[in-house]
Amino acid sequence: MRSGSKSYSRVIVRIASAAVALSVAVMVATTALVAGFKSEISRKIFEFWGHLHLTDRSYLLTYEPRPVRLDTALYAAIDTLGRIEYTTLDGARLRSRGGVRHIQVFALKPGIIRTEDALEGILLKGIGADFDWDNLQPYLQEGRPIAMGDSLPSREVILSRQTADRLNVGVGDKFIVHFAKNNAQARRLFQVCGIYKTGLEEYDRKFALCDIRAVQELLGWTEGEVAGFEVWLDDVRDMDVFAEYLYDEVVPSDMLVLTVREKFPAIFEWLQLQDYNEVVIFLLMLAVAIVNMVTALLVLVLERSNMIGILKALGETSGRIRQIFLYQAAFITATGLFWGNLIGLGFCYLQHRYHFIALNEADYYLSYAPVRLQWPVWVGLNLGSLVVILVFLIVPSFAVARVSPIRVIHFR
Repeated sequence: MRSGSKSYSRVIVRIASAAVALSVAVMVATTALVAGFKSEISRKIFEFWGHLHLTDRSYLLTYEPRPVRLDTALYAAIDTLGRIEYTTLDGARLRSRGGVRHIQVFALKPGIIRTEDALEGILLKGIGADFDWDNLQPYLQEGRPIAMGDSLPSREVILSRQTADRLNVGVGDKFIVHFAKNNAQARRLFQVCGIYKTGLEEYDRKFALCDIRAVQELLGWTEGEVAGFEVWLDDVRDMDVFAEYLYDEVVPSDMLVLTVREKFPAIFEWLQLQDYNEVVIFLLMLAVAIVNMVTALLVLVLERSNMIGILKALGETSGRIRQIFLYQAAFITATGLFWGNLIGLGFCYLQHRYHFIALNEADYYLSYAPVRLQWPVWVGLNLGSLVVILVFLIVPSFAVARVSPIRVIHFR
C-alpha cells in the first residue's frame, strides 16, 4: 500500500514538473516569436520608408501634392539634428536616446506600365543622390542600384518582385509607362535595372524606384522642388518625440510631419494585437502550471500525513512543516523551469538557425517565423513564473494545519 502510494505521488510530481516545463517552454518560445515578428516587420518598414515623413499638407489627399522647396538650410538643420530635450506630460525634462541618422528627398508620380502582355498600375517613387542604398540592399534580389548621371535623368527603374512577375519582365527589359500630364497623356521608356522584395506585398505591388528628376520632369517641377523628406532616427523609440519637435520647432507651418506608424496604421495595429495574444498565452500556461503544482502539493501533503502527525506530536509547528513542503514545491518548480528553459531556448536556436517553421509571406509579411530572445524579458519571465507559482501554493499548503496528530497516529 505504501509503495503504491509513493509510486502514485512520484507520478504526480513528475507530471507537475513536466507541466511547468511545458508552460515555461511555450512562454519562452512565444516571447521570442512575438518579439521576432515585431522586430523584423518593423525593421522592414523602417529600412524602406524611414521613421518620419515631412511633406506638404495636401499629401494626405493625393499622390501629387504641392511641391516642397528643397531649402538647403532646412535640410542641413534636420540632417545635423542630434539629441534633443523634451518635456513629458508630467512636466519632466528628458533627452532623446539619439538624433537624426539620415535624411533624403523623394517625389511620387502614379502611372500605368504597359508591356506586350500586361497592363499594371504603378506609383513611381523618385529618389535622389542622397538615397541610402544600404537600407535597400538586403531586399535587392537581382540587379543593381540606379545609375544616376550628372546631367540627364536616368531612365532606369527598380521594380518589386511581385510587379516584375506579373509583367513578366526581368533585369534589362524595357517597358513604357503612361502618365497623365497637363490633361494629356505622356509616355516614358524605362529599363529595369533591379528587382526588390520586402515581403510587404500590399506595398511592394504599388511602388517602383526611379530617378527623382524623371518624376520632377513629369510633374513640371524644378530640381529644387520635391514631395518631401524621409528621415531616419538613431533610435526608433524617439519617433513620436522627434515628430512633435520637428513640427513645433523646425519645419514651416505649411508642412506636415508624419510617423510611419501614422502612414501605415494597419500593419502596426496588427503587430499590437500580437501583444494581446502573448498575454493570453502567458495566462493560460501559468494556469496550467499552477493547477498542476497545487495538485502535486496536496498529494504530497496527503501522502506525508503520517510524518506530519509525528512531527506535530514531537512539537513541530504547522508553519515550519509548511515551509518544508513549500521548499519541496519550489524544488519541483525550479526543475520544471530548468527543463522548460532548455526546451524553449533550444527551440529558439533551431528556429533561428534552420527556419523550420515556414509562413505564407503574403499573409504574414515574412517567409519564416523569426525569433528574437530579449534577455531581460527572459529573466523576468522566469523569476515572475517562480514567484507567481509559489504564491499560489501558499493557500493549499495550509492543508498541513488540518492534519491531526491524534487521528494520524491512531490510524497508523
